[in-house]
Amino acid sequence: MIVFNLQCRNSHVFEAWFRDSASYDRQVGAGELVCPTCGSRKIEKALMAPHLGKSKKGEAAIPAAANKKAVMETQEAGEAMKALRGLREKIEKSCDYVGPNFAEEARKIHYGETDPRGIYGETSDQDAKALKDEGVSFGRVPWAPDRDS
Repeated sequence: MIVFNLQCRNSHVFEAWFRDSASYDRQVGAGELVCPTCGSRKIEKALMAPHLGKSKKGEAAIPAAANKKAVMETQEAGEAMKALRGLREKIEKSCDYVGPNFAEEARKIHYGETDPRGIYGETSDQDAKALKDEGVSFGRVPWAPDRDS
């Protein structure tokens, strides 16, 4: 297994584990990697510190407390991803998917041109800002993948 620090187009940095470097290349090429903060699929490797193994005396180069903290952070990230996947399931079950037409459909609902209903889809940052400026109520949810990377 290999761990990479990844960064999305919005400069959010996060870790992801892969079987090998080729697995990372395949997943990023297929657009399967998603930023857990903003949902962006524009992902690249971020700068990483080298892994420090053992010192010459055979002692762990990373203190046990730092390792424990890293394990706890990984567990918390796993719990957050599980919660985001649960939210994704609820949204998919109770709302209509409108794809890239999200901004247009949200406006129709806001201005009473169509019946109110829950919708989800994609929109650009520019369209999201325009919706907000118009007073259209909506939320952005980081779209967790339905399976682990």
